[in-house]
Amino acid sequence: MAERSAFQYTILRIVPRIERGERMNAGVVLFCPERRFIAAKIELDAARLHALDPTLDPASVEPHLEAIAAVVAGDPSGGPLAGLSPSERFGWVAARSSTVIQPSEVHTGLTDSPAETIDHLFKSLVPVPARG
Repeated sequence: MAERSAFQYTILRIVPRIERGERMNAGVVLFCPERRFIAAKIELDAARLHALDPTLDPASVEPHLEAIAAVVAGDPSGGPLAGLSPSERFGWVAARSSTVIQPSEVHTGLTDSPAETIDHLFKSLVPVPARG
């Protein structure tokens, strides 16, 4: 059995009107240095975004989320930031900002499988739970 590895993650939040402080989760970025794993899972819920701010077009947010995903993946379409080390890319994504897309504080944990952990975190933190 493999040893558990430490990881860090941040939640990507959409804050349509910063002055109101309302937000919705749109993704998770997980970094596990020991396993050389960094990944993002992102999904923008247009209906939830519309409920927070009917004037914000999801099409204006999606390219920025796609750029974050490209940087995290080290994809050249992410520009120069995509060429940074995984640690630097995670640091860039997790850095505090005052834009419409904001990261949460960085959380930590232990995992046997970073891929399974990011899937679990995404399912737990991003979609709206079904009402029973």
